[in-house]
Amino acid sequence: MRASKVADKVGVVVHGPEVVDSGSAKRALALLERMGPVTAVLGGTMGRVAVIDAALEDRIDTSRREMPSRSVQRLEPLVEIVIILNYAKTIETGLVFGAMVAERAKPKKPLLLADFAGGFLTVLAGEAASLTEKIAEILDLELLDAPEFLPGTKSSGRITRRKIFGAIPGENISVNGTVVAKALEETVEITAIDGKITEIDGAEVKPHGLEKLSFVELKGAILRSGEIRRTESVPRTIRNRGRNAVLIDHDAEGAFEKVRGSKVAVTVGDDTTAIAGEILTRLETPLVGVVDGDLDHLCSRTATPKGSAVIEVLPGTDDVIGRKVREEIFGGEYRISMNGLSIEDLIERIKKIAGEDLKSVRRF
Repeated sequence: MRASKVADKVGVVVHGPEVVDSGSAKRALALLERMGPVTAVLGGTMGRVAVIDAALEDRIDTSRREMPSRSVQRLEPLVEIVIILNYAKTIETGLVFGAMVAERAKPKKPLLLADFAGGFLTVLAGEAASLTEKIAEILDLELLDAPEFLPGTKSSGRITRRKIFGAIPGENISVNGTVVAKALEETVEITAIDGKITEIDGAEVKPHGLEKLSFVELKGAILRSGEIRRTESVPRTIRNRGRNAVLIDHDAEGAFEKVRGSKVAVTVGDDTTAIAGEILTRLETPLVGVVDGDLDHLCSRTATPKGSAVIEVLPGTDDVIGRKVREEIFGGEYRISMNGLSIEDLIERIKKIAGEDLKSVRRF
């Protein structure tokens, strides 16, 4: 028997891999669909891997790489209400996350946050008391008061400051996938002047990580504390076939977009190679990684695609060799045709560029 409608059209933003890996997203979508039509999109990057593993790519739109606030803005004109599905580390961090999304999205229609780790539902924006109570009942979540907004970003002239709330001391702090510090306190504040990070309060700075970030648009950057995927799943693959080679240089989170139509990916950096390997395994696309042993373990559970090779070079040289690979093999670009060029040819050319800095080559 079909339950009474909650709304004519419901928009859902699925945030992060944990809410998918836990099975919460699948259950929530099934429950909400009994109440009315649901349009679901993914907000975030590693959630795509989780969506593939859960075989939900036909149910959750993963075609765009965008922040949750942008997903809310895109859905709002099409629906009556938007619900963010989340799985935060703590209730407090979940509430802070929701408040920040609402502040950025500035929705005119009701926006709710359903957090399945904390077991709560809260209103982030809009007036929908009876609707909210019904959804809390449907999803079996406790209804909490709306969170107080804590300004996470402040800009003044050339200076931008942005806070990360709910960090656990000892966790890595990453900016766009590059580890720049280790948390010492629960609140970490990053300061940038003219796009260059100059100070990180509440954390122990990793200078080599900062060196990799020549310019950062701090307001729109992806900031994280801890691992990019805290939960586990059984890997599943989908086919990706192409004739190109693509270069992924310290931007593993962009691997999905970049690898489309590619035969192989060249990855530069230890964590980039590890994270990209987790993504590319699902796409059955081999990689050739250039690493120097400086792994920060942003993702503790990683996989490497069959047919891949990881080229280890001397400490501190992977970035330099990566730049040479881009100039000498990719002609200063990030994509080339593999016509007449095999993956083995690519490996040999990179080994030659590494020269005396080459330590070893591991095959998978």
